[in-house]
Amino acid sequence: MQFRPCIDIHNGKVKQIVGGSLRDEGDVATENFVSEQDAAYFAKLYQKDGIKGGHIILLNAADSPYYKETKQQAKNALQAYPGGLQVGGGIHDGNAKEFLDAGASHVIVTSFVFREGRIFYDNLRKIEQAVGKEHLVLDLSCRKREDSYYIVTDRWQKFTEEKVTTELLDELSGYCDEFLIHAVDVEGKSKGIETELVKLLGDWGKIPVTYAGGVGSFDDLEQLKELGKGHLNVTIGSALDLFGGPMDYHSVLKFMKEERD
Repeated sequence: MQFRPCIDIHNGKVKQIVGGSLRDEGDVATENFVSEQDAAYFAKLYQKDGIKGGHIILLNAADSPYYKETKQQAKNALQAYPGGLQVGGGIHDGNAKEFLDAGASHVIVTSFVFREGRIFYDNLRKIEQAVGKEHLVLDLSCRKREDSYYIVTDRWQKFTEEKVTTELLDELSGYCDEFLIHAVDVEGKSKGIETELVKLLGDWGKIPVTYAGGVGSFDDLEQLKELGKGHLNVTIGSALDLFGGPMDYHSVLKFMKEERD
């Protein structure tokens, strides 16, 4: 299990938000934390500590008046830590190379592939061809409906008909290098992980998977390690002291190092 840090950018600022609260109309979200530091500051911090594979997420839509500022923040962070960070948010085959050229190790894609309730395989093949499988992360962020987890898109507001299953993971892993999966219903709440989802992902474990959502304590990390069978990487957002939470960043790094040792 590795710690994969995050840099979420909204309205040109590094923030932690309650995941399901984000709205494009008016560019509003329920905020847990707004940093006084810019994105490049966090990129340099992660570089100094030798942490790779973190993700930068642009939380503004491309038609937002804040998008230009948010995008510049993302590029500044990528340039501060070349090859060390992934980037997502509005990525498609036409703009993906721009972010790789700016220093991203991978691009993270959701709505370009998952739209209108289904998988657009033509778009999946386009983005794989544009960047290469080795530079592509598919975001399978999901919410629970009835007894299953369904991939959600468009700022996590729209359900697709695609269930997160081992069969789907098998199929999509042929196109990408990693998966990023936010458990949206607990994202930003720091009140515990989605145990059923974690167990499903841990039982699969064929390519790297980063789980995000609900981690609020070291007990949660222990549970994630156990249920995920050591196969899952983890992102901690609002609970981390860097973003105003109770979990000490350096203690998290020490926990992860002890796990590897």
